[in-house]
Formats: sequence, C-alpha cells, structure tokens
Amino acid sequence: MNNFFFDMLDTPSPCFFLVAGPCVIEDVDTTFEIARTLKTITQDLGLPFIFKASFDKANRTSVQSFRGPGFADGLAILGKIKSELHLPVISDIHLPDQAAPAARVLDVIQIPAFLCRQTDLILAACRTGKPVSIKKGQFLAPHDCKNIIDKAATTNNPHIAITERGTSFGYNNLVVDFRSIHILKQMGVSVIFDATHSVQLPGGSATASAGDRQFIPTLAKAAIAAGAHGLFMETHPRPEKALCDGPNSMPLHDMADLLKTLLAIKKVSG
Repeated sequence: MNNFFFDMLDTPSPCFFLVAGPCVIEDVDTTFEIARTLKTITQDLGLPFIFKASFDKANRTSVQSFRGPGFADGLAILGKIKSELHLPVISDIHLPDQAAPAARVLDVIQIPAFLCRQTDLILAACRTGKPVSIKKGQFLAPHDCKNIIDKAATTNNPHIAITERGTSFGYNNLVVDFRSIHILKQMGVSVIFDATHSVQLPGGSATASAGDRQFIPTLAKAAIAAGAHGLFMETHPRPEKALCDGPNSMPLHDMADLLKTLLAIKKVSG
C-alpha cells in the first residue's frame, strides 16, 4: 500500500489519518477557529491531521449559493493557517491551470467528485508532484476508479488517494457500499472515506443539497472497521448557520468524542 500520507505526516501506518475542516472558507475568524480546535483535538489524541477547506465551491446547486472567497484570497487564508498553525492543508481545484499555483500553497490537492474523470485536470494536479486525493464520483462503481488511477499513473506521481463518498441511489440520495474500501485498497492506493458527504441528499432542498448528519458517526465507524486509511469529515462550530453543507457537517463540539471512539475501533480491528 502507498503510505505517502503517513510518511508526509510522520506517523506509523497502523493509525488512520484525518482530513477535516469546513466545507468552504466563510471568513478568516471561523476558519481559524475550526483549524485551531481540530489541531488541539488531534494533537491530544495523537491523530495525524490535514486541514481542509475549499476556496471556491464551483458546483453549488444554485447560482445564488455562497461559493467562498475565490482562488487567490482563499489560498492566502490557507497559507496563513499552514504557516501560523503549522498544519498541512488540502483544498480542491477545478481547472487545470489552477494546479501549479495551488501547489505552491497546498500540501495535498483534491479533485472534486463531479470532476473525477476530467483527464486534463487529473494530469495537471498529478504533474505538480504533490499528493493528489481524487474523490470517487457518485456515479461510479469502485472498479471504475482503475481508469482514474491509470490516468494518474502516466505522470509517474505515486502519491494518489481515492476518496469514497457514497453512490447515487435514485433521486436525491446516496448509499455507501463498504466493499468499495476493500476494492480500492486492492488497487494499491490510499483510501479515504468521506463520512459527511456520504450523508448528503444532493439537491434535496430544491436550491441546495440537504443531508442527515445523524448518520455520520455510524458510517465513520463502519469505514474505520472496514480498513480505510483515512477519514474525511466536514465540521463546523454552528452547522445550522454554515454557508455550505451545514446539514451534512459534523458539529465541531462532537468531534473529539467521535474520534476517540474511532481510534478505539481502529485499535481492536487492527
């Protein structure tokens, strides 16, 4: 298995790592509040941590939805978090020409699920030499990711992860097939499970996506027991007021207890 995340975070591979933060950068103060809190929690637990926040949500349901501060301002905020809090940072890009400038700030580049088959975007991200996490599209079977991995492999960048985030199930619903974690691991990449987007109800509120956060802990526990290398979670101190993906965000004050439970599951599951 490719252990680049564990190598980057200087931790032994038996532990899982956490990718977490708000869905989108709302403002500097809220973003730093979330980052500081998560850093304290993960340091206390000895859990490897990468801070995540999007500078632009280019695939919002409605044109009226909040998208974020944009490329330049968003990267500047992530750069401050990286330098002041000494945290690795990850964010998603949407265009091939964003890859190189984003790589000057980001430690990991993320490819959004809806763009996971965009060849030029994948190649541009991988050619930066930075680790790349590609979110599995809701419309793909796990074995379809082999084609994505093969595209990435043409760049000779070995640091590739696939993030499982649920599969479309009828209208406005997602389900998770946990066999996916095993299937993806057999392809020789790091496998991350997105416990928050997996409870999303796409387009479920007409002009926005809905979600059911009560199921986040259940899915996260199952993913760690199934052997996911990493866990992705969006979290917010006030999910009901979040400007993006609030219904499927984990309350920040509940993160510590959930992560303690997940570490206990990891310990007994091996």
